[in-house]
Amino acid sequence: MLPEYLFNEYNLKHPENFLLISGPCVVESKSVVFKTCEALKEITNKLNIPFIFKSSYIKANRTSADSFRTMGIEESLRILSDAKKEFETLILTDVHSESEIPDAAEVADVLQIPAFLSRQTELLESAGRSGKIVNIKKGQFLAPEDMEYQAKKVSSTGNKKIFLTERGSSFGYHNLVVDMRGLVIMSKTGYPVIFDATHSVQMPSGEKGVSGGSPEFITPLARAAAAAGVDGFFIETHPEPSKALSDASSMMKLDRMESLLKQLSEIHLLKTVK
Repeated sequence: MLPEYLFNEYNLKHPENFLLISGPCVVESKSVVFKTCEALKEITNKLNIPFIFKSSYIKANRTSADSFRTMGIEESLRILSDAKKEFETLILTDVHSESEIPDAAEVADVLQIPAFLSRQTELLESAGRSGKIVNIKKGQFLAPEDMEYQAKKVSSTGNKKIFLTERGSSFGYHNLVVDMRGLVIMSKTGYPVIFDATHSVQMPSGEKGVSGGSPEFITPLARAAAAAGVDGFFIETHPEPSKALSDASSMMKLDRMESLLKQLSEIHLLKTVK
């Protein structure tokens, strides 16, 4: 069940449904951000799904130094701020160090801790002190029960607005696997559990300097997570994934989002699933 503060403090609607966090991996242009946000807002309004738009203003953990990281931090944050106002949506974006938090918190409603940084105590505490919602991505190297301790680093600041996100576990080299038991284990913390359906199909660093992926598994994994009773979904999407500047091999095509979300909503709303 989603926490009441999302609907009382942040004015989201439709608490009976799951939460969707979605958008392109990184801010690569204003046109892509606006086109994606507008479409997602229309779909989620139609399907009665509470929605948070996501995009990173900088990608700090690329496989290769040659990969696109940002079009400029100030410009990217400005685009996110414009989208927030234009489409009346909440915004999620990543932070990678304590020094980034003040500027990101000026725009974002949710500060995301990337999976690779999910044990960084000072980063978690600083994000907590911002007063924003903090989404902690579970490191590919962490057991689901270990997320209790990462959440406590945030809650020790007095901030209980925490999401926990599953995004797959390392399975040898260049591969990830999802253990659906982890969704249930993390839910015992009492915090909303989000399933990242797109990063879970990544093949990290698997394509000569960039990450590959198997997007054909996005839908079956998401359906399984819905059946497990997850509270929300994190799904990166792009109008033309093959042209995306980050995570091109693991994003859902924008024009397929409505069909996927319909399926997930039908599963989620089944009383027998609960």
